[in-house]
Amino acid sequence: MNPRREGESLALARMSGERTTPADTAAWLARNAVDSLPEGGLERKLAEGRPLRVKLGIDPTAPDIHLGHTVVLRKLREFQELGHLVVLIIGDYTARVGDPSGRSDTRPMLSPEQIDANARTFQEQALKILDRERVEVRRNGEWLDMPMEELFRLARTTTVAQILERDDFAKRQAVRAPISLLELLYPLLQGYDSVEVKADVELGGTDQKFNLLLARDIQRAYGIPEQTILTMPILPGTDGERRMSKSLGNYIGVSEPPAEIYGKTLSIPDSVVPLYYELLLGRPVPEEVGPRDAKRALARDLVAEFHDGAAAEAAEREFDRVHREHGTPDEVEEVQWPAAEAGETVHLPELIRRAFGVSTSEARRALAQGGVSFDGETVAAGVLDLPASELDGKVLKLGKRRFARVRVV
Repeated sequence: MNPRREGESLALARMSGERTTPADTAAWLARNAVDSLPEGGLERKLAEGRPLRVKLGIDPTAPDIHLGHTVVLRKLREFQELGHLVVLIIGDYTARVGDPSGRSDTRPMLSPEQIDANARTFQEQALKILDRERVEVRRNGEWLDMPMEELFRLARTTTVAQILERDDFAKRQAVRAPISLLELLYPLLQGYDSVEVKADVELGGTDQKFNLLLARDIQRAYGIPEQTILTMPILPGTDGERRMSKSLGNYIGVSEPPAEIYGKTLSIPDSVVPLYYELLLGRPVPEEVGPRDAKRALARDLVAEFHDGAAAEAAEREFDRVHREHGTPDEVEEVQWPAAEAGETVHLPELIRRAFGVSTSEARRALAQGGVSFDGETVAAGVLDLPASELDGKVLKLGKRRFARVRVV
């Protein structure tokens, strides 16, 4: 068990020994949540003295989990440590609809093959944080592949006026942006998940508040005891402003190499370090530690959690060698450029695209901004082609953390 997880377990053990009332336990679980609704609801559920079914629904619209996803997963782990059961719903059917929460347009459709592949990866990564012994994994295709008569029954539980109260729908209506009927159905389908698994508690980000509350109404319509809800803060990305998102490029993935997790963590603005500590480590920044050392400690803990302590130490050493001593990483992947294509010159935007998977337009921007070098020598702005004979064997560097050795073959 890594140090952060061990500290979490010790904190929970102390809580179990010192705070025995449902009110104290509910307050502890809700300590860093934004909403705990209805008021007193979680305390009443805990007072029943039985393991609660704590639900999280995830649509596998992308294959990888980033740190933003782990905020809710860590809260689920706290429920597990207290003896409750997590019900993790993989939304293989709702992913075909697309959650409109926080969207200004309709989400693109994914193929069933993409959804299945994403679901497998997402589940595997989520179980890095959750206790496998206290989790029930379900796919909502089990019940949402329903007869038309059942869909009619579900649709009768909710009015159009209720659905259009959502801020994102109201904003899209105001600018006459399209809203599909499928999107209007989405909150009902998510709510029906709570009916099928008999959820006692449901967790989500603050953008999910409408959906989580509507699920209570749908449970009541089906004669199921209503769930309580906890909403968790949205983790800002590495830019410190917008929510963490792979599409925005401001994410830190839990399956990324140790050096990437470490380096990206050190890039976050000082202003969001306290929030990262609270939501990702469950503790405040030590008062005696400055911003730089606080970020280094945060980066080590995150690498240790998703890899191990040795990987964290190695990532820190490599970061210092590359960025403080201006060295090169021990291991550098190769990018090959066929000699037949090379001729006398290599087109740098295309070489960068092949090496790092970025677009050629992004590569051109990096070249124009002086963000590309070979063996430590920056490529001058405006230079797009270099002789192949000068590049063979050299280390190409893009930005601060991406390296590749060029081989003309």
